[in-house]
Amino acid sequence: MARRLELHLTPEQRRELEDIRDNHPLRYMRERAEALLKIAEGKSGREVALKHLPKERQPDTVYRWVHRYQKEGVKGLFIRPGRGRKPKKRKDA
Repeated sequence: MARRLELHLTPEQRRELEDIRDNHPLRYMRERAEALLKIAEGKSGREVALKHLPKERQPDTVYRWVHRYQKEGVKGLFIRPGRGRKPKKRKDA
């Protein structure tokens, strides 16, 4: 059986994530902070991914957020450069 994902936060980390959840201008950062806070409360990563976020996510996605946060802090929650859909090349008229 797999080991349960746990996240232990200091009071300062908790306040930082709560501030991001409540005030950050980027929606995805608010969502990721919410996921981390739910896991720190003791909910499973799977439960958070499937029931406690605005959009249902794959559990592995939430696990990656937690691992990146543990390794890099809040900086690890941002989307990395070069990710996502590339802009369409324009033809100059």
